[in-house]
Amino acid sequence: MDFTKTTEQSSHYDHLEKMSTKELLTHINNEDKTVANAVANALPQIEILVEEIVSKLTMGGRLFYIGSGTSGRLGILDASECPPTFGVPHELVVGLIAGGDTAIRKAVENAEDNTKQAWVDLSAYQVTNKDVVIGIAASGTTPYVLGGLQAANSAGIPTGCITMNENSPLHKMAKFPVVAIVGPEFVTGSSRMKAGTAQKLILNMISTTTMIRLGKVKGNKMVDMQLSNDKLVHRAAQMLVDTLSISTDKANTLLATYGNVRNVLNQYKK
Repeated sequence: MDFTKTTEQSSHYDHLEKMSTKELLTHINNEDKTVANAVANALPQIEILVEEIVSKLTMGGRLFYIGSGTSGRLGILDASECPPTFGVPHELVVGLIAGGDTAIRKAVENAEDNTKQAWVDLSAYQVTNKDVVIGIAASGTTPYVLGGLQAANSAGIPTGCITMNENSPLHKMAKFPVVAIVGPEFVTGSSRMKAGTAQKLILNMISTTTMIRLGKVKGNKMVDMQLSNDKLVHRAAQMLVDTLSISTDKANTLLATYGNVRNVLNQYKK
């Protein structure tokens, strides 16, 4: 099958430098409105991938994201938010980026072109077939990601991907691919825009749905969240006020005693 890199096709708009601020914002917003539909079309693929992740994590496995540039940063962002939001260990969901931690803030020259480094990075965590490795690349051609998935496949590790180009090498390599076709960017080739937004939406779905399936949410509340700042303590206290019909002072006392919302709900007796 032919492979057309739609994320690199010319923008539907031209002479951007001649547009007013209002025109630019309006056109960007109109393009952004199409992203949710692109992700909706990928829901069946996302469902299959999440079911595999839940199965592996239930058996003691872990979830790894690998990517470069914007894609790598989004994976790290999603992974880093799982512990405070759902109270899970930091090593349960891990984000790896080409070029290492330095690349989170500043691009590392040629890091994404190394086909072997992703497996080196993954091997530091002693990955096994209990784990799942998801490669994130809008283009579907990033060597760092392709090399990592190829090595993971060879090791019998389940692999997924998040890409925006159908029939790309990454699409074909992943055992559980997710492809959201967002089309050309407003600024030609700037895949941090619609492609990045689609990746963020899909990552939100993957991690949130997985954590709910693993029992990390009760009702619609983040009962396992870490109380790492005043805002989260206040949120936790309000959950208890609403759920148990107690005072805020009582809620804060219970949180100080039991550590988080779930423990209070399990232990508290009026």
